[in-house]
Amino acid sequence: MGIKKISEFEWEIPKQGKMKVPGRIFASEKLLKDIQRDKTLEQVKNVACLPGIIGSSMAMMDSHQGYGFPIGGVAAFDLDSGVISPGGVGYDINCSVRLLRTNLTLKDIEKKKKEVIQKLFQQVPSGVGEEGRIKLSKQELDEVLKLGAKWAVDKGYGKKNDLTNTEEGGCMKDANPNYVSQRAKSRGIPQLGSLGAGNHFLEIQMVDSVYDEKMAKEFGLEKGMITIMIHCGSRGLGHQVASDYIKLMEKEYGFPEEDRELVNAPINSELGKKYFSAMSCAANFAFANKQLITHWVRETMKSIFSNFSAEVVYDICHNIAKKEKHTIDGKEKDILVMRKGATRAFDKQPVIIPGSMGSASYVLVGTKKAEEISFSSTAHGAGRVESRTQANKELSPEKIIEQLNKKGIDIVSGSRKGIVEEAPEVYKDIDEVVRTSDKLGIAKLVAKVIPLAVMKG
Repeated sequence: MGIKKISEFEWEIPKQGKMKVPGRIFASEKLLKDIQRDKTLEQVKNVACLPGIIGSSMAMMDSHQGYGFPIGGVAAFDLDSGVISPGGVGYDINCSVRLLRTNLTLKDIEKKKKEVIQKLFQQVPSGVGEEGRIKLSKQELDEVLKLGAKWAVDKGYGKKNDLTNTEEGGCMKDANPNYVSQRAKSRGIPQLGSLGAGNHFLEIQMVDSVYDEKMAKEFGLEKGMITIMIHCGSRGLGHQVASDYIKLMEKEYGFPEEDRELVNAPINSELGKKYFSAMSCAANFAFANKQLITHWVRETMKSIFSNFSAEVVYDICHNIAKKEKHTIDGKEKDILVMRKGATRAFDKQPVIIPGSMGSASYVLVGTKKAEEISFSSTAHGAGRVESRTQANKELSPEKIIEQLNKKGIDIVSGSRKGIVEEAPEVYKDIDEVVRTSDKLGIAKLVAKVIPLAVMKG
């Protein structure tokens, strides 16, 4: 596949065949080699063939092969002529990251790490199919789907500041629970307030380095501070919403010849609008889910540290479709941006990029340059280089636990499989991912946080 170097960190797949726009890859040479190991670039080309696409089909520096769109894929569409595709959002709708800053330091927690992570593991439900601690009626679930994190705060599971520091204020406005199937609701109703499995985690961390003192101060971060990161999504409800609308769209519109997984509907069609609304419901479920987990974390930590307090630094989506204003051909225009394994990076907005289990995570800040070149988007994490199947063949949980313990990281997990599949070595180099984002100028480094204790499903 012909790929042209534009700059040190930008590469282009020129328009060819049925591509309506070029492909654009943001990566260092080192990361590009990892990206080329699978079908990511082919998927970038396929996305570029979709109706109404604007600018270019993009892949961020942590990209790898996904369902239809690559994970790390970003594409923008004209609201009148464009399409919406569940493959551009993913099955885990509003998989996202929340960072809490606390009033603790390493001195407070060092000798209690094991106790802390064990207690959190007991109090925050996690794992495949695991149920939450809260029982909802069908009517209450509909309220969650409409109101998101606001529902949880109104019920006493948090405070208003939590919403202020959450993308969309923790609530997507177009949500209509009538467009979510009973099957999706029945999968979601027992799971609210639970972490799930896979790459989801809860992590006790410490601010290790500060790169931008001014922005770190604005975000309330300082060196030596203990932080807590929560990474999870919309559980079985979001997965079912994606499955339901993939089937409905294929039945009504067929699928693109380039890739069956890119099944889509016009944004303004009845089905397109219903999917956007159901997706918004799943996003709200995820916002409420993280708000409840935040509440369990605060309660648990207060039982160990009586003066404990934790504030939300920011809560940001990385699997979502959003209607946003962007400058297109010199004019401000409303468009649809699909980010699948990619993070919004508006100017001055906090950007949270988690590493793999056992490696650092980073706080960055969005920039005006991101608005100009990447539809205000950057990476969402380290990005896999090895499949889960491969990891299970090659790695042992005992060795991974031993390696983490040697680094001073305690781990608790309900699944040996989860430890192996999310081992640090199956991911790209997170330091290189954030360095590339910083050098490109699409999200600038603010602080580095390192793990002290990890909880996996």
